[in-house]
Amino acid sequence: MNKLKEKVAIVTGSSRGIGREIALKLAQEGAKVVVNYRSSSKKAEEVVKQIEQQGGEATAIQADVSQIDQIEQLVSKAVEHFGQLDIMVSNSGVEHFGKLEDITPQDFERVFSVNVAGQLFVAQAAARHLPRGGRILLTSSVSAKIPVFYHTLYAASKAAVSAMVLNLAPELGERGIAINAIAPGGTATDMAEKNAELYTHPALKNLPPDTVIKTMASLQRMAQPKEIAAVVAFLVSDDASYITGSTLAADGGMF
Repeated sequence: MNKLKEKVAIVTGSSRGIGREIALKLAQEGAKVVVNYRSSSKKAEEVVKQIEQQGGEATAIQADVSQIDQIEQLVSKAVEHFGQLDIMVSNSGVEHFGKLEDITPQDFERVFSVNVAGQLFVAQAAARHLPRGGRILLTSSVSAKIPVFYHTLYAASKAAVSAMVLNLAPELGERGIAINAIAPGGTATDMAEKNAELYTHPALKNLPPDTVIKTMASLQRMAQPKEIAAVVAFLVSDDASYITGSTLAADGGMF
């Protein structure tokens, strides 16, 4: 505990799901946390309240990470509120399934504006304020390396994230800033529940979900959001001081 004492962290998309658990975990480790949300103000305030009830400090700031001006305002407001920024966790993302012939330019813009451009400009805005020892953590996905039917657009956006951290590492390393990505596998969130059937191979759709996951993950289960949050907390802590440019799979040994 308290590995992140005196640190200030922003977690984008942290009003629910994995982002919520990341915000709670970083607070448990001593960080002051900015809970970012796009539209779920009530849920964001609930996360802030939970952190405060546990003795931590947090504030909620609205921003749509597909809009560059709002990203810049998010970071500026965070620094104004807490006086510094040490950790940026880019968790926001949107899902997409669609056959090749059905993908539209609007689909591409929606997915890449959040999953790629949003994460790039979140890193850019954060880097302007991070000191030596600062940390940036972006979100990729196991989908970047494991083929799934009709998942091309989403997978391509997440592969781009891994390419970004790999190439930003030496540039930011000159300033003493580490940048990495996490690539979660199947995780028990509301988004996963909504799309679980779409991740299933057509030949396995008649099988129970628990049976299907046993054919996909070595640990034979989905991750809990808290497990992903624990990996994030490690990557932004001093325990990971010699890791940069990497995409760490937290996927239960998916195959």
